[in-house]
Amino acid sequence: MTNIIEKRRSLHRHLTEQKEQNKSLINHNIELQALANLGSASHMIAHEINNLLTPLASYATLALKNLDDTPLVEKALQKTVQNCQRSTKVMETILAMANNKKLQKDNARLLALVQDVFTCLCRDFSKDGITVNINIPNDLDVWVVPVQIQQVLMNLILNARDAMLPGGGILTITATEGDQEVKIEVRDTGCGVESSDLENIFESFFTTKADENLPARDSGYGLGLAFCAKVIGAHGGNISAQSKSGEGTTFIITLPKPDSPSN
Repeated sequence: MTNIIEKRRSLHRHLTEQKEQNKSLINHNIELQALANLGSASHMIAHEINNLLTPLASYATLALKNLDDTPLVEKALQKTVQNCQRSTKVMETILAMANNKKLQKDNARLLALVQDVFTCLCRDFSKDGITVNINIPNDLDVWVVPVQIQQVLMNLILNARDAMLPGGGILTITATEGDQEVKIEVRDTGCGVESSDLENIFESFFTTKADENLPARDSGYGLGLAFCAKVIGAHGGNISAQSKSGEGTTFIITLPKPDSPSN
């Protein structure tokens, strides 16, 4: 009988030790996850800020080459200031996402958000042989963190442009409103994505731009679409892609409306 009691006590001590070890491992895992989030945020920030620094350099160069054209210089400086302010907002929102903080949503006109993205990109897509068609109702609002959705759209637009270089093509952005959600589509007529890659394109560091023969080979770090997926997920929405090699790609975003059950 004594032997059985001792075995039970030993088993109890063992279980207690295991519980303490599990608790310690869980706490350690939480600390590691925080570091992983910080690492992901650093990569995302570098990727997103790079998207904004490119037009900043273009504005500054334009101003320096036309110092005697005061209105042009003023316009270039205004756009530089706007992009600097936006860069600050982008850094704040991405860091907040990495720390799982809630960000303030607001009603925003989707068409204005898209138009602002093209303004920030500066370069006229027609110079690359790309026709841009925007089919978004003037009064269509989305309940979002505006700067985050603009970064998502910027990523998708830049990806579409890369996919259509150097031959050009058609970029179409459409949006429709349903009872419960807003649906946004960004469609290009570019090189498309292999079916075997589609299921991985939203994974961090997965890129289809590593081919040295592609014009956009130096712009692919596998972070843009991962960022998009995280932002849309944080909004309670969904992002998916449809594509065939050589036939273009369509990215589909659905965002819940403020009064929908999923929001």
